[in-house]
Amino acid sequence: MPSNATLVEAFLEMMSAERGAAGNTLAAYRRDLEDFCAFLGKGGETVLAADAAVVRGYLVDLDDRGFSPRSAARRLSALRQFHRFLYAEGHRGDDPTGTVEGPRQGRALPKILSEADVDRLLGAAKSEAEAADDPARRLAALRLAALLELLYATGLRVSELVALPARAIADGRRTMTVRGKGRKERMVPLTHAAIDAVSGYRAALKKAGGGASPFLFPADGAEGHLARQVFARDLKSLAGLAGIPAAKVSPHVLRHAFASHLLQNGADLRSVQQLLGHADISTTQIYTHVLEERLRRLVTDHHPLAKG
Repeated sequence: MPSNATLVEAFLEMMSAERGAAGNTLAAYRRDLEDFCAFLGKGGETVLAADAAVVRGYLVDLDDRGFSPRSAARRLSALRQFHRFLYAEGHRGDDPTGTVEGPRQGRALPKILSEADVDRLLGAAKSEAEAADDPARRLAALRLAALLELLYATGLRVSELVALPARAIADGRRTMTVRGKGRKERMVPLTHAAIDAVSGYRAALKKAGGGASPFLFPADGAEGHLARQVFARDLKSLAGLAGIPAAKVSPHVLRHAFASHLLQNGADLRSVQQLLGHADISTTQIYTHVLEERLRRLVTDHHPLAKG
């Protein structure tokens, strides 16, 4: 009888080979399933014998450990995928997750930055690049400015942004091709500001002797490109310089700002869906709720009859 670990590895191999799951997705599945297996081990259970009551017990355990309903629902989703695989492969004759209800959760609205906040961030990045007198510091400042301009111009996922190939942005072209989740490609337009920022950064990188990497944002780590955590850290430092609370700023918040600002200025939902690389338009519709909430507050705060 295969062990829990063997079954998890078989599932991850299937997700990679057949469904083209990205590295980050596979890592998340691994963390979720290994945590479930650890829970099973405490009660002497196995993946092949665990029933619906055990799965419900795991959700209770997650709640006891302080997991939010959203995080617990994501764990349950991973378990559903895993057990469907076990059933399809003949390891089990049933799916114990089929009758388990997920935790109730409210729909959280994404955090966003105002257009003025984004302008302050972009201005701070430009000022830092202009003020840097040391070559290494100037290169780092130009890299951050290029990352920020690209992120706000395209709405890329941070994993897509830091791993952009050097050939992704060709001289004289106003678009680039991005390979996103599931290895699906999409065309993304570029702004003049983003193109100029990348050109300035590339010139400095070449001058520093770092233009031979296959990545647009090379680094010395194992992956060969800038780590997401490094970009997030630099972005929070920049927020401080711009007078914006660091907790309010992250790469994902800027992706939200890109989408919300487009809709706010008249873009249609379907176009925003394509730019973000969402497979389902229902994922993109969360941004319409942001606009609705903003309009509601506008009326509540400023309409002369609202407080009557």
